[in-house]
Amino acid sequence: MVFMTSLHVFADIAPTATYLKNGEEVTVTAIPDEQAAEFTEEAPLRVSFKANASSLDEGATLEWHFSHKGANDSSSEVTRYEEDTEYNFTESGLTTVTLKVMQEGELVSSAEFRVTISESHLEMPNAFSPNDDHINDIYGAKGVNSDDPNSTGHYKSIVEFHGYIFNRWGQKLFEWTDISKGWDGKYNGHPVKDGVYFVLVKARGADGIEYNIRRDINLIRSFNEVSTSGGGDE
Repeated sequence: MVFMTSLHVFADIAPTATYLKNGEEVTVTAIPDEQAAEFTEEAPLRVSFKANASSLDEGATLEWHFSHKGANDSSSEVTRYEEDTEYNFTESGLTTVTLKVMQEGELVSSAEFRVTISESHLEMPNAFSPNDDHINDIYGAKGVNSDDPNSTGHYKSIVEFHGYIFNRWGQKLFEWTDISKGWDGKYNGHPVKDGVYFVLVKARGADGIEYNIRRDINLIRSFNEVSTSGGGDE
């Protein structure tokens, strides 16, 4: 945290960071000239930052500084000169977001957020049972059938995704690019037969990891529970 100088200027800021998590709005507030407000999420994450400034002296300006530290000591710096701004977090690592109040080139007050974006994780299950019992009805990235994004094995920080489903003759039955979605076991609106199918996934994580997953899928409607373990790069 950078502390204010002795310059006698009145500055009132109450910066907030707001984003959506599981469909619900989350707001984090940073207190000026105190310890940074911290939160950890996964990419892609779009955050709306507001200065909530009032009673600034004439000539005072606001600056948002985004300082990112990623894997392999990579770093980047972005500065914006606006009261409110939005920022897309697409890389894993720590980004320090600092709102500065400046007067005549000197720092008057500041507040910080420390935003940690998790490393990526992606697995594809080896079976599903689209029998409308609300258990493994959709074939997608591991975690798609779970309401808990913090469950073990749930996909994390995937910023690019493209999946394809093929039958045994190589005919494409389905493709999707929204990782939160998946295949319902139908082709042209009609259920396909139980049996073995094939999935191909190409994806990229916020940490730069490239996923190229190819594996068989067992479509089994006659069981309520199927194995969803395994999945990985080949």
